[in-house]
Amino acid sequence: MESFKALYHRAAERKGGEKQLKLLLNDNSYFGDDVPLQQLGDDRILSAFTKKVFQSGFVWRVVENKWGNFEESFFNFDIEKVLMMPEEMMERKAADPKIIRNFNKVKTIKANAQMIFEEQQNGHSFAEFLAHWPSDDIIGLWAYLKKNGQRLGGNTGPYSLRTLGKDTFLLTRDIEAYFRAHDLISGGIQTKSSLKAIQNSFNQWQSECDLSLTQLSRLVAFATGDNHIHIEQEESA
Repeated sequence: MESFKALYHRAAERKGGEKQLKLLLNDNSYFGDDVPLQQLGDDRILSAFTKKVFQSGFVWRVVENKWGNFEESFFNFDIEKVLMMPEEMMERKAADPKIIRNFNKVKTIKANAQMIFEEQQNGHSFAEFLAHWPSDDIIGLWAYLKKNGQRLGGNTGPYSLRTLGKDTFLLTRDIEAYFRAHDLISGGIQTKSSLKAIQNSFNQWQSECDLSLTQLSRLVAFATGDNHIHIEQEESA
């Protein structure tokens, strides 16, 4: 596989020099929260999961504009209150035009609240659980969310983690293109063998530098995809 040094050098050339590359790698204006992940309330975790579920396959701006109504409709995503909502109430909420009317997605709110509640029974918050998950097995955390939550598979889980401030790479088009071009994966991007190969590559790069998975994910994209600076970093990194 390619060394970190070679990857970094090519990305710097494509992005206008090392100074510009460093600015791009350190731009955290879109991702994460000022509050450390482990200090977030689990209501904020459920809120983030729900927002990404609704944004998947939909216009993000519309979801953002309605998000205050979502918070109000679902008790600010208080875990216990959500779990106490009867089926009839969920159906009424799903039919309310103040939010996005999609009952299948609305049902994920309660299901993902249940996942969070069950992990709380192990003596810690779900936020602490996420924060302490080791970065050298981030694909294991993705698998956990897919198995125990609802609609948190694919890129929805990783995008949620990124916005919460959990360090993770993403499987964007540029990332996939890189790994295929270097014959590091074959078959589906979400197969166990592909995910393991990608995780191992990121682990190796981290051993060669002091960058986070988030920064390395961007670096791979900058060294691979369109040489123009993307306005919406998340789509490319």
